Amino acid sequence: MNLDLYKHIYLIGVGGIGMSALARYFNAKGKTVCGYDKVKSDLCIELENEGINIHYSDEVLTIPEGVKNSRYNDILVIYTPAIPAENQILSFFRDKGFKIFKRAEVLGMISKQSFTIAVAGTHGKTTTSTMLAHILQQAGKETTAFLGGISRNYNTNLLLADQGNILIVEADEFDRSFLQIHADVAIITSVGADHLDIFKDENELQLAFMQFASQVKEKGLLLVEESIALDFPIPDGGAKLSYSAKAKADYVAENIRVENGKMIFDMRALDIMPGMAFEKMQKDIVLQMPGVHNISNALAASAVACYLGLSCNDVAEGLATFKGINRRFDKHIDTEKLVYIDDYAHHPEEVSATIDATKQLYPSRELLVVFQPHLFSRTKDFANEFATSLQGADDLILLDIYPAREKPIIGISSQMLLDLCNNPKKELCSKDELLSVLESKHIDVLLTLGAGDIGTLVQPIKHMLN
Repeated sequence: MNLDLYKHIYLIGVGGIGMSALARYFNAKGKTVCGYDKVKSDLCIELENEGINIHYSDEVLTIPEGVKNSRYNDILVIYTPAIPAENQILSFFRDKGFKIFKRAEVLGMISKQSFTIAVAGTHGKTTTSTMLAHILQQAGKETTAFLGGISRNYNTNLLLADQGNILIVEADEFDRSFLQIHADVAIITSVGADHLDIFKDENELQLAFMQFASQVKEKGLLLVEESIALDFPIPDGGAKLSYSAKAKADYVAENIRVENGKMIFDMRALDIMPGMAFEKMQKDIVLQMPGVHNISNALAASAVACYLGLSCNDVAEGLATFKGINRRFDKHIDTEKLVYIDDYAHHPEEVSATIDATKQLYPSRELLVVFQPHLFSRTKDFANEFATSLQGADDLILLDIYPAREKPIIGISSQMLLDLCNNPKKELCSKDELLSVLESKHIDVLLTLGAGDIGTLVQPIKHMLN
């Protein structure tokens, strides 16, 4: 299918991080881009400022006339699975017989035209793909990248190459979206139980990852985090390599330490350029993002960068200048008297990793965690795991569950989760009450966590603390 033939692009759920990258991509290609979203977020405002027409009412009347009256072959309609089936705008386009595609399907079409690097995993996709994109950019290797977060180095979730044919995409397991991608290089960062509202069980999730891995192209590279206990296939005529910040692997981190709030480590790597097979060492790599889990992400990005011909020194220089991603361990205040960090963590493994990283940086200080659970189904499936992951908080505040696409589940609530938590201090709080509750506390280190709308409170909290 030739995407260049379409004059108009209409996106349903345009304000999502993945959808907005597509909107920017087609806008840069000179298409007329417009769309719908439920909430006028900061990202939507940015898109509007870039010339993209967005409306915020789920009514057919609000669809621009030029779109409604377009010929079927002139308009491409894209939607995200997060949009409910009863959405009036989605129903309108379906009833009228317009061509409608999921975001992942369109991303798959774009990837067929490029040398594609796909980053998959239940955790670590966004950080790894953004690290890799930055390393390549810094080394002068132009890259197009669809990122799952806003890169702080470039203040966008889309990088566009003027020249070159390298494409980096996040391969999302949600709704099996990643099966639309047939990659030249694939990274699998983790395969933990998640999205069990979509997958029947963990086994079904694992089978989907196995299928994704099997789709790596002939002579391609599959890079897998060492701890993943799945026997992924080796690409035909290609290679399967491993990486780990904790165990023996083809790419390993050694001599890990914290200095001046930064992670420092040595990388020992197997050079995988054609015809070469010997160990290489790069000492004293500096990473501004804390936590061993981010060193693991850095190893994955480094391995692919080396595979593409960059030197270990190129990799080290790229990692040292990597500023991170919005809402991934965002340090908003960092003083001797007060620290405020915000993070997107919404799965028990992510919550645990972020709390551990915080305590590693500030081992002797009192940690207050504000957590907004994301989805009733995820809270139900991992209630005990969440309680365990939150144990590192000296003081814990739970907000109400952010439902996203879901209806409430009887018996599943933040109160239920709080009852399972054994923290020395703990309480419930509504989102609207949070600022006043925080004002009443002596705060040393504050960490806000969640993938819902807790992000809208970051600036008000920062303003209050300053």
